[in-house]
Amino acid sequence: MHITVHIPNQELVLHQDDGQRVHYRVSTASKGIGQQEGSWQTPLGRHIIRAKIGSGLPEHAVFESRRFTGEIYSDALKAKYPGRKDWILSRIMWLSGLEPGFNRLGNVDTMRRYIYIHGSPDTAQMGVPGSRGCIRMHGADIIDLFDRIPVGITIEILDH
Repeated sequence: MHITVHIPNQELVLHQDDGQRVHYRVSTASKGIGQQEGSWQTPLGRHIIRAKIGSGLPEHAVFESRRFTGEIYSDALKAKYPGRKDWILSRIMWLSGLEPGFNRLGNVDTMRRYIYIHGSPDTAQMGVPGSRGCIRMHGADIIDLFDRIPVGITIEILDH
């Protein structure tokens, strides 16, 4: 089992052991692809899911610094906090690069850049870039993927 993310198609594909594929629409970085810390870009290459956060929490649970705030996302909550731009909701899968000098260690380290696959509001448009480096998914999709995969699964982020 492994995952591929195809940036041009804004699609995440879960390749299951039985040969079946599960396709999800995603949203990657609005600033494109790139490895550098502070670039707000989605990193390419081979990674693993280092940690899964949020198991059992309700759909649209709100996270700050990888901690559940106790809030559930709603239009009213969004209006109360207009400064929150990139909501992290439902589940977090924290990526760690596997390629030293490219997406691991130094100023290109995916994990130190806090790059996740995470949930976003269901009103967020999928299929077009819009994140700040992470791979965003709608609530039901992120929960479905989260429940299907183990920590340590490999993920390859591709620009083709």
